[in-house]
Amino acid sequence: MRLPPRRPRLLLFDLDGTLVDSAPDLAGAANDLRATHGLPALPFEALRPMVGTGARGMVGVAFGTAPGDDGFDALRDAFLARYAERLLHDTRVFDEMLPVLDALDAARLPWGIVTNKATRFTAPLVDGLGLAARAAVVIAGDTTPHAKPHPEPLLEAARRVGVPADDCAYVGDDHRDIVAGRAAGMAALAASWGYLGQGEPVQAWGADRVLSSPAALLQWLELA
Repeated sequence: MRLPPRRPRLLLFDLDGTLVDSAPDLAGAANDLRATHGLPALPFEALRPMVGTGARGMVGVAFGTAPGDDGFDALRDAFLARYAERLLHDTRVFDEMLPVLDALDAARLPWGIVTNKATRFTAPLVDGLGLAARAAVVIAGDTTPHAKPHPEPLLEAARRVGVPADDCAYVGDDHRDIVAGRAAGMAALAASWGYLGQGEPVQAWGADRVLSSPAALLQWLELA
């Protein structure tokens, strides 16, 4: 297991499923759209695992369609419009993440956000949850020409804060987060409390550490 020789100087988080629980609003948007097509609501448990895959995954599980299929683009755009209307209706920072952020701030360990969510959703969400003023950097899915699993968003976050990539750690709840973190030369930590998707189990992602809870992150940082 590769671990940094010292505490990282910058901690970066994925947003959805790692730092915030946005599944209720994303699932709600999917079921709102199903209702307009005369379809019954899907159980929350069927929608939650796909939240980390964004509009592509949500439309896929809600309508059984994929990019390139007839009608996919229209469904995706309609889903995003409904999500924009309920962006902060039920979305919250995970309760167990609140003391983690407080501990990072108290230790003066800067932290930031790197997400594939587009800026038009990321900016109002992060601001509305009171995270914008606390985060050292926020990188959205369209901040750089590439999105995760490409390492560029993570490298851009490190550049903006002025911390070498190998002095950073990235925490995420999707396999592509671990791929991106490793490609960027950062410690890559898997958040097992997140959405996780429907692929390989989290233990098979090749993370430097699988965190069972946010509190485990503080233990890894030796802040607990």
